[in-house]
Amino acid sequence: MSDVVRAVVTGLGDVPAAVASLGLAPRPVLVVVGGAAGLDDDLATLFTTLIAPAVNRHGAIAVDGGTDAGVMRLLGRARAAGPPFPLVGVAARGTVTFPGHANGNPDAAPLDRHHSHFVLTPGDTWGDEAPYLAAVATTLAGPHPSATVLVNGGDIALTDTEHSLAHHRPVLVLSGTGRYADRIAAASTHPASCRDNRLAALAASPLVRVVDAHNRTSVARQLDELLVANPA
Repeated sequence: MSDVVRAVVTGLGDVPAAVASLGLAPRPVLVVVGGAAGLDDDLATLFTTLIAPAVNRHGAIAVDGGTDAGVMRLLGRARAAGPPFPLVGVAARGTVTFPGHANGNPDAAPLDRHHSHFVLTPGDTWGDEAPYLAAVATTLAGPHPSATVLVNGGDIALTDTEHSLAHHRPVLVLSGTGRYADRIAAASTHPASCRDNRLAALAASPLVRVVDAHNRTSVARQLDELLVANPA
């Protein structure tokens, strides 16, 4: 990871300068959030055949949580397997390890070696990076479109989704990938049956789109639409 570009922030006010130091010109941004563990290996094809190609088609930057786990690992491997694109991991310093940076957190995870850039944020708990991830993505995009994809996902991914919506970023929920992605999809299809106010609010948002992950044509079309222009 010696050629990886890293920036460190101590507060949200540092994000613009940190993003500028990455050396990336503004362009469309695709944020990927979701499960960090226990994912079905079959989900890897989503990244190699749909998500990574969409990033490349639109000359976009991908942003995720940066660790060697779950959707972040799958996105890193998809980048390594095809044409490279900027892949920015946003992680709380106290939750990760990398050469020259070790900590005593027993739950710390290594940064993924296939990412090209990192923004390291304050925090010692998983999820502390969530507001920074959203702010980094918005700053990287500048005047260009940005969108978030939710694949599977637990509580932190749900928080990431809410932060994306707070930034007026559309969210594409890939149903059929499990956990919160499927629960949001169910709430969208059957709102009267949802007893979780948080999920109901997400499902009802006009910025949330749900698509069956197994319908590759539809997923590709939705990604193209979102990276060309955000919905009003």
